[in-house]
Amino acid sequence: MPQSSRFKDSRLEISHWHDLTRAFGMCENNETYEALILAYCEKHRAYHTLDHIAACFRHLDNVVGQAEYPHEIELALWFHDAIYKPFSGSNEEDSAELARSFLVKNNVTSEAIARICELIIMTKEHVAPSTIDGKLMLDIDLSILGADEHIYAQFEKDVRKEYKRVPSFIFKKKRKAVLQSFLNRSKLYQTEYFSVRLEAQAKTNLAWAIGEL
Repeated sequence: MPQSSRFKDSRLEISHWHDLTRAFGMCENNETYEALILAYCEKHRAYHTLDHIAACFRHLDNVVGQAEYPHEIELALWFHDAIYKPFSGSNEEDSAELARSFLVKNNVTSEAIARICELIIMTKEHVAPSTIDGKLMLDIDLSILGADEHIYAQFEKDVRKEYKRVPSFIFKKKRKAVLQSFLNRSKLYQTEYFSVRLEAQAKTNLAWAIGEL
């Protein structure tokens, strides 16, 4: 299948996937690539889509020199929302297990597998990690909070779409609690790069969104 213009963002093209698999000494694994693409195109997704993954990759490109294992972060980003069911409490664990099975099949070292799966599971609670790769992973995943106002506003709309089956009064209560928990943090971002660029806007966005609920 021709890949040259398949996506708006070239970081999603299969050539970049091949670069990543080669970095781990794997074969191309085209079937896994296609499965991931299909997963992020599921109809019930509005925010957790390929656009989110592409945005994550763009942020990673900006901080790749800070990472200890940059290819592990990239692979973790590919898989971190691979399984996304709005009413499931185990999406991150299920996505990590999917990654683990893929990596074991491709004979990746147990140490690398453990690190990659940990990065994925971190995105569940977004608790401050101790490693630089963990900090970068979470800052990248939370970068949407510090996006320009119109982008953030669309993010909130997309989240609501993913939970459209939830009655409004319940959604507002739960969403407000989530947003307030982020706003109450003394620091949203763990690395200087993201803190300098996104922290102030993120606090403004969160306060606005809470006020809208």
